[in-house]
Amino acid sequence: MAHKSTVCTAIPYVNSVPHIGNILTDLSGDVTARYLRLRGHDVFFQVGTDENGLKIKEAAEAQGRDPYEFVAEISKRFQDIFDATKISYDDFIRTTSDRHVRASQALFSKLQENGHIYSGLYEGWYDVSTETFFREEDLVDGKSPDGNEVRWVSEENFFFRLSAFEEALKDHIEANPSFIRPNNRRNEVISFINQGLRDICITRKNPGWGIPVPGRDDLVIYVWFDALINYIASTGWPDAPDWDTKWPATVQWVGKDILTRFHATLWPAMLLGAGLPLFDTVVAHGWVLLGGDKMSKTKGNVVRPLELADALAERTSISQEIAVDALRHYLTATMSLENDSQFTYEDFDLRYNADLANDLGNALNRSLSIAHKFGFSTVPDVAPEAEAVQAIQEAKQAFAVAMADYEIARASSAAFGLIRFLGKYIDSRAPWALAKNNDPELAAVITSTLHVMRAAEGLVRPLLPSTADALATQLGVEPTSHWDQIGDPASLPAGTALKNPQPIFPRLEIEKKAPEPKAPKEPKPAKQDKPKVEETLTEITIDDFAKVKFRVARIVEAEAIEGADKLYKLQVMIGEEKRQIVSGIRKDYTPEDLIGRQIIVVVNLKPVKLRGVDSNGMLLAATDENGGAILLQPDREAPEGAPVK
Repeated sequence: MAHKSTVCTAIPYVNSVPHIGNILTDLSGDVTARYLRLRGHDVFFQVGTDENGLKIKEAAEAQGRDPYEFVAEISKRFQDIFDATKISYDDFIRTTSDRHVRASQALFSKLQENGHIYSGLYEGWYDVSTETFFREEDLVDGKSPDGNEVRWVSEENFFFRLSAFEEALKDHIEANPSFIRPNNRRNEVISFINQGLRDICITRKNPGWGIPVPGRDDLVIYVWFDALINYIASTGWPDAPDWDTKWPATVQWVGKDILTRFHATLWPAMLLGAGLPLFDTVVAHGWVLLGGDKMSKTKGNVVRPLELADALAERTSISQEIAVDALRHYLTATMSLENDSQFTYEDFDLRYNADLANDLGNALNRSLSIAHKFGFSTVPDVAPEAEAVQAIQEAKQAFAVAMADYEIARASSAAFGLIRFLGKYIDSRAPWALAKNNDPELAAVITSTLHVMRAAEGLVRPLLPSTADALATQLGVEPTSHWDQIGDPASLPAGTALKNPQPIFPRLEIEKKAPEPKAPKEPKPAKQDKPKVEETLTEITIDDFAKVKFRVARIVEAEAIEGADKLYKLQVMIGEEKRQIVSGIRKDYTPEDLIGRQIIVVVNLKPVKLRGVDSNGMLLAATDENGGAILLQPDREAPEGAPVK
């Protein structure tokens, strides 16, 4: 019987349309669910929308809209975006649905029956923007810690006895190190609990929106209390007879801002109080920042996922599905559990070129082109070389270890590490030289490149599902459907007909930024013409020229040197060696122009310091009529580190 695994994601508010920060949680859940399915698990994957908050009602009223129509429309937008970004959910739950209302009222009654809910007077500050209660000492300059306006609330309400679960939560966290990930968040939760948990107000006066308290229609359940219940409501609790086949959850994905006070303390305490099993792990990821700030509708600093993908599709002529994969790649490759990630449009373009066009797209093109060029229209009937087999197994193991820790960026790095290995493998084995010499090892090298490509298709599948399908099609095989197929020679049988390579990720031409206008200079006094002096060329011998060693290199990083308006600090790959070169081309090229570009460098130049920065080589460039630099580069892709003669 297949192992059952449930993946839950925190449900977003529907007071506005989603941005890329909103979908990061659901994308993380999707990658996890796809990976577990690949491992043979029977997966139940939940997503949804949170619709009962007071601020949602107020947002609807501000537009003169019926709240139910308002939330239905925006919830549909979330669902459409999840569908378009290939979020492979099994259930989409809305907190205004009847099943969620029943589950919320049932859990409230169960906790009340077990003595964990009591009535009392609540007086304090309420932040409508985050639907959160705060004490006086929590306020900062009269506002919530998030900088939002607060309202004074004084009303008879019900409280959840959270303080009673303090020791039980600490004991569980200490006994289960993987209960909260990553470790720095786990430490934050422990510190929060050690400060002492306070009982929490879990109802408020009924404003005509929300889930009524059982037996008290004048009160509604506090939105954060009811929203958490969606995870078990999605399983069918308490009505469905098979709800316990879907709970406890294997993992719950959340953003870092809702971990400590809610998903790592309040929610598990609610489960303990109701006698329900705790989830295995809760994972909190960092935020996606834009301009140094968390994305939000209020600040207006949002990036819409489908708008970003559509713009990329238009600029590159790729399909919308492949453009969505480029978005998925950016978010998964840059996401961090411990820290926030910073989104920029420039970095999005550069990562597309470097990872997808240069690495993945180029690897597929080279593998198939070389096979066809040297007479292999089908997969050769020979075993792949040991070096390729080892690289596949190491990448597969690294991917599995990363996913066991829910480190999706690390898993992405393992998959793309295998793709980069393939480029180096082709360069080192030089099939063109083997073909020229009629070397019998050529067939094994061709087989190896194809098998590495097939393994890469399996590894990127949880991350880039549409791209993986395109890779499988060009390799002439069915999509990888099980983890055990990755690295199995039978996954790419001898005799499989290979398609001609079709570009999946054409390189994106990044527009060069226009230079800043310069102030006009004062005219200089006319100078008398001086007689032209012909340049005297010093002749050298071929032995002199042979002393200079030229190599093909690829620029992987470009950074302006502070205080030097002409200089860049470049990191270049020369074969497997990474070098730092300082070059005075800053006025002619932006970093976007440079990263991913192949150039010609002198590799045996004596190291020097320029503006205090070490430089270990020199790149070659021509000069234009104004003295500007024109970089010299191969007219087609060349092996990195190849000698230039």
